[in-house]
Amino acid sequence: MHILTGNTLTLAEIEQVVNGGMKVELSQEARERLKRSRQVVERLILERKTMYGINTGFGKFSDVIIDNGDLDSLQCNLIHSHACGVGEPFSEHISRAMLLLRANALVKGHSGVRVELVEQLISLINARIHPVIPQQGSLGASGDLAPLAHLALPLLGAGEVFYEGKRMSARAALDAAHITPLQLHAKEGLALINGTQAMTAIGVVAYIEVTKLLKQSELIAAMTLEGLHGIIDAFDHDLHVVRGHQEQIEVARHIRQLLVDSQLTSHQGDLRVQDAYSLRCIPQVLGACWQTVLYLRDLLEVEINAATDNPLIFPESEKVLSGGNFHGEPVAFAMDFLKLGIAETANISERRIERLVNPQLNDLPPFLSPNPGLESGAMIMQYTAASLVSENKTLAHPASVDSIPSSANQEDHVSMGTTAARHAYAMLANTRRVVAIELICAMQAVEYRGIDKMSSTTRHFYDAVRPWLPSITKDRIFSTDIEQVTEWLRIAPESDVRNDREHSINVSQS
Repeated sequence: MHILTGNTLTLAEIEQVVNGGMKVELSQEARERLKRSRQVVERLILERKTMYGINTGFGKFSDVIIDNGDLDSLQCNLIHSHACGVGEPFSEHISRAMLLLRANALVKGHSGVRVELVEQLISLINARIHPVIPQQGSLGASGDLAPLAHLALPLLGAGEVFYEGKRMSARAALDAAHITPLQLHAKEGLALINGTQAMTAIGVVAYIEVTKLLKQSELIAAMTLEGLHGIIDAFDHDLHVVRGHQEQIEVARHIRQLLVDSQLTSHQGDLRVQDAYSLRCIPQVLGACWQTVLYLRDLLEVEINAATDNPLIFPESEKVLSGGNFHGEPVAFAMDFLKLGIAETANISERRIERLVNPQLNDLPPFLSPNPGLESGAMIMQYTAASLVSENKTLAHPASVDSIPSSANQEDHVSMGTTAARHAYAMLANTRRVVAIELICAMQAVEYRGIDKMSSTTRHFYDAVRPWLPSITKDRIFSTDIEQVTEWLRIAPESDVRNDREHSINVSQS
């Protein structure tokens, strides 16, 4: 059980709730904060103080004063009118992460909502009722308005959810879970949709997945080195320490340890003096990719515990301040930066695939074919990898450099952070497929070289994957293999991706 405080949520705890199904409850201290914050809102309403979004309209309508008798209707209207998302829904993992992050932001006690509202969010998390949230429609400022409005609908018994493996009406799911729909009161609709929780949730899920994929990429690159008799000297500690980038040093150390007892690597001068860059520069490239991940990690550790509502309530001073904490620029930059690391992980992997299949670049059977000419082997797998890499390059264009004014130019600069996050996540899926293709080719290459000569670690990995991937003895529909291995990489437990050391760049540090 995770105790929600609003200030102490970690990335590792989010992973436990999102992927592990851990339940959540509200701390007593957070309950008291929520009550104090709510008392300020209710007192100021009685005093008829003008407060944005509480007794005024929204956006360009901020100068329209709302009668006290209509304040609850104002909030309900807000949720319904802002639920304008379109396109395919986010995964249940991302939807669940959004619920958790929104609840955590509210329990900080600066949003003026009732305890009952946060408890409703927690009830959905614990019942595994996940709102159906369309992916498109957020500008990444004024909060993730459209996605968060779709998240809010099921609290009221409206909209759709995923529940027990089915997509259904929210009301049906609430009834099945014995949860009573909520009636919003003043400020609460606005508090639900003002925030960066859509882009941040995507960022958290992407961070969890990319850390795993990068570790797998190092292991698969090590297997490729074996398949191509790669020169191990390029990973010598002295070479990397003089440059000084810790992530580069770590990747080189990891490759050395992965291959410590391999009989398939070579030394400079044995077969050739130097390898191509896609082999020789693995630490430099993947080390830089790790740097983009670590930047995102540091940003997320702040953002997941941030107050991103507007206006914000400060109970001690009874201030109600309108500002712009909902603006997603920090997350937008981090996700755009991550896209570079994801793109380059795929880029260098595809170049190693080419070296594995191109008979002009190795002494392996052409295209790893069991019967070259009659059978094409892995020829078109490289085409697929090249296509995915090219698509990544178009998605890698920074979304955060764009801005389109909205709300009659009142909201005249936006972050496009959710677009940046969505593109990064799409690129991650593409990159996992590219890495899967490299794994298929690397396994075929080491099989040709002799799996008894592999290192103990890469052999363990090879043995874990083989039940999912038969050896290529003849041409077959390789799309099935690619998707099968891709799924294995996504769900593989750490025990099947054995490291001889604890990687210093790890989600568990967070």
